[in-house]
Amino acid sequence: MLHSAHGGGAFAARTMQPVSPTTIGAVIPAHDEAPRIGAVVRAASGHVPVLVVDDGSTDGTDALARAAGAVVLRQEPNQGKGAALRAGFRRALDEGWPAAITLDADGQHDPDEIPRFTERWAEGTAELVVGQRDFGAMPAMRRLSNSLGTVVIGALLGESIPDNQSGYRLVGPRLMAAMLESHEDGFAFEVEMIAVCLREGWPIRWVPIRTIYGDERSHIRPLHHLREFLAVAWRARSISRQPPHWRSREPATPAASARRD
Repeated sequence: MLHSAHGGGAFAARTMQPVSPTTIGAVIPAHDEAPRIGAVVRAASGHVPVLVVDDGSTDGTDALARAAGAVVLRQEPNQGKGAALRAGFRRALDEGWPAAITLDADGQHDPDEIPRFTERWAEGTAELVVGQRDFGAMPAMRRLSNSLGTVVIGALLGESIPDNQSGYRLVGPRLMAAMLESHEDGFAFEVEMIAVCLREGWPIRWVPIRTIYGDERSHIRPLHHLREFLAVAWRARSISRQPPHWRSREPATPAASARRD
């Protein structure tokens, strides 16, 4: 179940203006991010309108996001990041956004780097722009898992994929519409985005971003994560090798019409 509410406070007047077909917005999935969501929303609101999809939080994340100036969709019960992003994409398409920036609510993505994505997208050559992190700046376990993941995904997809799990992205309208059919959650949803682009022949571009980690403890369980990632990577390979699905049925938005190949 989804509920919608508007933000208030100092940022509300700027971020709550009607979105035009030329306005890119941010979709921020969030689950129990009360300590951080306000700062992330306020920083992102300095660049684009912000939509937060609260994925069943119990700590007041939704109220804090509204107070910081975001529109909030509340998803109940908790359904996972993939479902939250799908809800955000559906809203973005309904409102005519030409693209959506996705970033995490935990502060690991710097909202002040949003212009890097919009400038790259404005070149007119990408349906997906992915923020590429510096693996060398990560904690050891994350550095290992991301580095191995890059090798595995690249080998299975037959393409160079510098960072397949970064959640900091700009997603075009065709890809948003295609991803509404996904049943993946967690990081698998973001890997599937790449596979769908390869299947459809939609260009992917990359921009360097800061690699931000605090002192939080990693929850990665190496063997479990490896098994799960291999299953996700194999599904991505299967998707990427399917015939195109979407070239003849792009979403009916001004942006999609203007950006057809």
